[in-house]
Amino acid sequence: MFEYFYHEILRKTIIGFGTLFNEISIQKKDDSNNVFSVIRVPLAYGPTQKFLARLEQQPNLNTPVQITLPRMSFEFVGLSYDQTRKVTSTQTFLTSSVSDQTDVKKVYMPVPYNMEFELNIMCKINDDMLQIIEQIIPYFQPSYNLTIDLVKTIGEKRDIPIVLENITMRDDYEGDFSTRRALIYTLRFTAKTYLFGPVSTGAGKDIVKKVTLGFVSGDSNSTSRDLKYSAEPVATKDYDNSVATNLSENIEASNTAITVNNATNIPVKSYITIDDETLYVAKKDGNVLTVVRASYNTKAAPHVSGTAIKTITSADNALIQFGDDFGFSGFSVS
Repeated sequence: MFEYFYHEILRKTIIGFGTLFNEISIQKKDDSNNVFSVIRVPLAYGPTQKFLARLEQQPNLNTPVQITLPRMSFEFVGLSYDQTRKVTSTQTFLTSSVSDQTDVKKVYMPVPYNMEFELNIMCKINDDMLQIIEQIIPYFQPSYNLTIDLVKTIGEKRDIPIVLENITMRDDYEGDFSTRRALIYTLRFTAKTYLFGPVSTGAGKDIVKKVTLGFVSGDSNSTSRDLKYSAEPVATKDYDNSVATNLSENIEASNTAITVNNATNIPVKSYITIDDETLYVAKKDGNVLTVVRASYNTKAAPHVSGTAIKTITSADNALIQFGDDFGFSGFSVS
């Protein structure tokens, strides 16, 4: 049932989420409102408790406060199925490989999942926190679209909405006067991403070459035997451009008797194509063909004298292209 594949969709979404907050900085100003220091806020992947533990275990660091605080951390905290974006599980779409545009691939529709993230901002000074928050919130109203290359092999890029769900604040300031303070804002986000299954490779590999149905005939009072019914796909249009003859007169969409230049190479009970219409040859009398119009869901249309008539033969069955419609031959019993 299952096969190995790895599109790195979850990993790409996590990395993409982190890059949104990778260029945030704060400024320090003197009494004359001149900027004397610009600090880029470091960002790391990890839980808040890890950074708080460092503050508690090393409370007497002699380095400047800015080296430890402010800083930000983010974490992937949950994954849930999104029913509101559900599509038919058996629905597929066709696409081509990025490396080879002629290599047609079939892909099942993706499964919608919500990835939950937490962004934690830790500061000692409240003004630092306000500078950081104001650089983030205006972009989420309440979502921000992040373009991610979900499946690189087929170039499947999608805009993933990053939704800001809520903001909570915590001021860890317990203990005596010398205890180090940590002001923490937690922003919770939801990334509405899509998970793709395996991508089929190679045109034509997914076309059914033969269908066989087996069952046991008979009843409890007679001798039973195994029966097998089999059928093979047949082409519904001409692939090898095999022109058999030409129309010798104009025909309308309602005509069922058509005259051709030479009907020698057109067998009875076969299919022919004229322009985009497929016709079934029921009878033949000299060069006059009795046909059934608009076969294989094509549309009956007028055709002018001299139009090429092409035959659909067994050679076309082997040339059915991936993604094309095809019919089935009559069932044979064995």
